[in-house]
Amino acid sequence: MARDNITDIVAFLAVARERSFTRAAAKLGISQSALSHTVRDLEARLGVRLLTRTTRSVSPTEAGERLMQTVGPRLEEIEAEIAAVSDLGDKPIGTIRITAIDHVIDNVLWPRLAKVLDRYPDVNVELNSDYRMVDVAADRFDIGVRYGNQVQQDMVAVRLTPDIRMTIVGAPAYLDAQPMPATVQDLSRHRCIVLRLSGGGLYAWELRDRGKDVQVKVEGQVIFNGAYQMLNAALSGYGLAFLPVEMAQPYVDAGKLRHVMEDCCPPFPGLHAYYPSHRNSSRAMRVVIEAIRHRA
Repeated sequence: MARDNITDIVAFLAVARERSFTRAAAKLGISQSALSHTVRDLEARLGVRLLTRTTRSVSPTEAGERLMQTVGPRLEEIEAEIAAVSDLGDKPIGTIRITAIDHVIDNVLWPRLAKVLDRYPDVNVELNSDYRMVDVAADRFDIGVRYGNQVQQDMVAVRLTPDIRMTIVGAPAYLDAQPMPATVQDLSRHRCIVLRLSGGGLYAWELRDRGKDVQVKVEGQVIFNGAYQMLNAALSGYGLAFLPVEMAQPYVDAGKLRHVMEDCCPPFPGLHAYYPSHRNSSRAMRVVIEAIRHRA
């Protein structure tokens, strides 16, 4: 295969995985017009259309899907082998891409990574905030971070935290003006601050009702796609928010928020880093995993 084909296939794979020329161009560090031209040249050389383009979306054709499934994994294997060769040098080197939700990046990952990165100037990290369950292989991440019960069984999983406690909180001004909620059923009579997931759906609060785990669809005046915005809305009195205890507790201690319905908030399995087994081959990857793992 011509070298141009390999470079252009990498470009095509980025578009097909992102379902967007704009996002793929940003990830590759090139202009959208240059990326579009590259993919069209590849289609012309292969004599087949690889992408279906509309004004709103981009998706692979049958031929494009086949190229993704057959060639994509082989290019990943080549990249892994190149990383392994780089590890034969004196120092860890490479870029490790991590996906996690925003407050996990701020409160768990970055504080731990910041302590060690100065020692490894050739190890780069990219931290991406996302509220969906990411397929790290398909989306070309090295590590995903999610709660333990969300990790697929075929992934290597490394615990990052003890089990996580969640809490429902509201501002004193809001709670003083409303009947205090005590049960899951009471939430239907309250304004709740809603989280929209990256996939488009609304998050249902995972609570416990009379000893049973339940998912409660809540409603309210405001919807956000990040935990910090939900926290700020709760502080401003816009309703009840469902947040990690460690995120809300400083404001509870300061009298700016109150816990409610604590018996209805079960613990979540601790955060875990997950990745395919072959991704653990590089020294840069091992440096990052060692930095973020839980130490009792």
